[in-house]
Amino acid sequence: MTKSELIALVAQKSGISKKDSEKAVSTVFDTIIEKLAEGEKVQINNFGAFDVKERPEREARNPRTGEMIKVKASKVPVFKAGKNFKEAL
Repeated sequence: MTKSELIALVAQKSGISKKDSEKAVSTVFDTIIEKLAEGEKVQINNFGAFDVKERPEREARNPRTGEMIKVKASKVPVFKAGKNFKEAL
């Protein structure tokens, strides 16, 4: 499902216009990204939790050359599905 398909489905199910639906969906996504960037955890009851995990610097092997390289420390988003989400699947 693409973002535009999600927007259309939200508009259909809620009975609002696609323009309002796009604004709502984009606002939700932007807010989640903003809060994660600030270091906060975003938890949505009956759905799941978004968090940021820090990966330390490490050494890895370049598969083409076999040479050892350093991979910089990074932050990655993680999602943990809630109980109701898991049960629905």
